[in-house]
Amino acid sequence: MKKINAFVPKVHFEQIPIKNLVSNQEYQRNLSRAHIARAAEHFDLYQINPVKVSRRNGINYVFNGQHTIEIVALVSGTRETPVWCMIYDDLSYEHEADIFANQMKYVKPLNPYEIFNANLEAGSDEQLIIRDMVESYGLTIGHKKDVGVICAVSTLESIYEKYGYHVLDHVLKLCIGTWEGEPNSFSANMLNALAKIIVTYGSNLNDELFKEKLGALSVKSLIRTAKERRSGSLGLAETFVIEYNGRKKSDHKKLPIKKLYENKAPIITINDDASPSDDDDFPGEEEPENA
Repeated sequence: MKKINAFVPKVHFEQIPIKNLVSNQEYQRNLSRAHIARAAEHFDLYQINPVKVSRRNGINYVFNGQHTIEIVALVSGTRETPVWCMIYDDLSYEHEADIFANQMKYVKPLNPYEIFNANLEAGSDEQLIIRDMVESYGLTIGHKKDVGVICAVSTLESIYEKYGYHVLDHVLKLCIGTWEGEPNSFSANMLNALAKIIVTYGSNLNDELFKEKLGALSVKSLIRTAKERRSGSLGLAETFVIEYNGRKKSDHKKLPIKKLYENKAPIITINDDASPSDDDDFPGEEEPENA
């Protein structure tokens, strides 16, 4: 029994009103008001974890959960609201700081593909719609790059959330029609670049002409050319427009490249994994390590 108990922390649980918790210790990070407001907007009672508290000299010091208590206080409208606390009675200030500093050291966060799958299992409308759309083109969403597999799941979600169903559908249709499912065409930067020109030029973009002009070029050559201009999806968007317009005089209506910069806000996505691709763009446009 002794050996088993060695792996059970000496704690007890209490419900403590938020007003009786202290969380402004020197080793803690500053509170993010933006994070608190965002989390409050999407508050879910079942996502609340117990707050870790060190009880020293009769005072309840929070060393894990300072944002949690602020979110609950904001949603409930009062600091009288109690939260479940896991209470340690035998910690020193230095021990608390050490736990705080190292608490995430060996935690493996979920990657976007794992989160996407979990949302599918939960019956999330957004993820179900995206999956069904991708599969309607004979493709799948996966974590390993292969023929017919899209790994940039967070990019799909970002385009859907920012621009809606029809833009994401247009992106997939144009991508497949141009490069016929070449695996590298489904990178985050390629998809974001397509979304950029679709949203920027609207009905002025001729899909058939785009397929003809850009489909004659390999994805790898486009990426190389884009890198010489600027990094990431904006460099690709520029390259798409230049190749679409053609180097010589033509009878089709050209797309004004300066229009790409009228709305400078980039499409930002959550990391598709922790490893950046060799054609990454803005923070968060990385592809999976094995993509």
